Amino acid sequence: MVTLTFHGAAHAVTGSCFLLQTDAAKVLIDCGLVQGAKSERELNYRPFPFDPSALDALVLTHAHIDHSGLVPKLTGAGFSGSIFATAPTADLCRIMLPDSGHIQEMEVAQLNRRNARRGRKQVTPIYTAQAATQALAQFSPVAYESWQSVAPGIRIRFWNAGHLLGSASVEFEIASGNGGKPLRLLASGDIGPEFKLLHPDPDAPSGVDYVICESTYGDRDRSDASEAQRRALLRKEVVGAMEAGGALIIPSFAVERTQEILVDLAHLIDSRAIPRTPIFIDSPLATRASETFAAHAHELEHGEALREAMRAPYLRFTESVEASKSLDRLGGFHIIISASGMADAGRVRHHLKHWLWKSKATVLFVGFQAQGTLGRILQEGADRVRIMGDEIRVRARIRTLDLYSGHADGAGLRDWIADRLPINGGIFLTHGEESALNGLADRIADIVPHERIHMPQLDDCFTLTPDGAALYETGHHPRVPHEAVAHQDWSNEMSRLILDLNEAIEAEADARGKRALIRKLRRALEEA
Repeated sequence: MVTLTFHGAAHAVTGSCFLLQTDAAKVLIDCGLVQGAKSERELNYRPFPFDPSALDALVLTHAHIDHSGLVPKLTGAGFSGSIFATAPTADLCRIMLPDSGHIQEMEVAQLNRRNARRGRKQVTPIYTAQAATQALAQFSPVAYESWQSVAPGIRIRFWNAGHLLGSASVEFEIASGNGGKPLRLLASGDIGPEFKLLHPDPDAPSGVDYVICESTYGDRDRSDASEAQRRALLRKEVVGAMEAGGALIIPSFAVERTQEILVDLAHLIDSRAIPRTPIFIDSPLATRASETFAAHAHELEHGEALREAMRAPYLRFTESVEASKSLDRLGGFHIIISASGMADAGRVRHHLKHWLWKSKATVLFVGFQAQGTLGRILQEGADRVRIMGDEIRVRARIRTLDLYSGHADGAGLRDWIADRLPINGGIFLTHGEESALNGLADRIADIVPHERIHMPQLDDCFTLTPDGAALYETGHHPRVPHEAVAHQDWSNEMSRLILDLNEAIEAEADARGKRALIRKLRRALEEA
């Protein structure tokens, strides 16, 4: 029997993790960190819903943390097999995973200081930088379009996915137990859009039995996003921020998104489309990633343009915490590109805390913002937010330019799926929120029969046969209720309640009114 279990990126965009199992082997496809609301992020700290020591192999589609970020936890929990990835993916993981471990250590240290003051229990990081470094020894690079045996009866072949340096769609060939025709499965990974700055269009085989397809933007149609149009829209945002008079803060994923934006900003400056402007890359990971991209420039479209942009005299890379903090003392217009891309961690939160309350500042989002993240909350128009325990009034201009997304839109995903036909057994739509999944399902209804389109929930398991897939009852309850996935949770509601309480108390005209309101709140708590 062949089964496929969806332990992540099911009705959500983060935490990709799929378990492919046969009578002879167990292979994990991606092992990503979960982002979003607190109740979902807690999955990162729980034990895996499978035995890591029983796995034969891990296959990574690419290096983004939502696909690779729990690899050190997996190896620390007993997985001793090989991690198969393209060579650029392995190179990026060599800088991204230790960086992730370091960030977790730093954030847990800060949390534990707060917990000590509050009399709460100490916590430990998911893994450390040292554990991440140790995990790197298990990587086994594989070239594109080259067959590689990964477990008994299972071999794989990587195809360019056009999403990120080294990103791949993965073709699986699963031997039949009775010597018949092998079962073929294609895991899309993340599919890049047309006009991707650094990559050619994605490629993959057709005529497979099953496809696992990402659906991030399955319900969206982007306007034409040619290189010239994208740069024209970026110029408009820069000019608007410049006229406002404050800094332009760009929360950006450190790997590839930062490099793409840098190339376009350098082009606009060098062509005099915008004035020469100081640009600060405020992310040690982005600095090291940029160096890795430059080393692989010969494999990238516009690779030399990236090298030139990195040498621009108006560009500065900030390494130390002190250098990062000093940016908040700058006057005049400048651009800060800082991680993380969803504004839920990293140095960008400090910059947002400094600038969000100033009407002359601009915050420009250039990628997908998951539910429950600070980025999504700001995008949806919050007038107040809490950052690191402090209430911040939002007066800055909040802008979005999603043409830098590494994901194909709905039309692009449909075209990619159409090029894979015939799909004999069925298609699993993953890595998308509810509206995106339904949008993509509607788009492909005329080319894939309705009964062969599946939208798995978290921890759903399916049996795969040449004739079709069927939900398999494992007897286990999902780790997060299905209705809670990719939604704001109690922690988001708690933050909003604190903000509303503060505003209501401040709105009272005098101390007597404030005390009366507080007494009402206390009675409500006692009666709850």
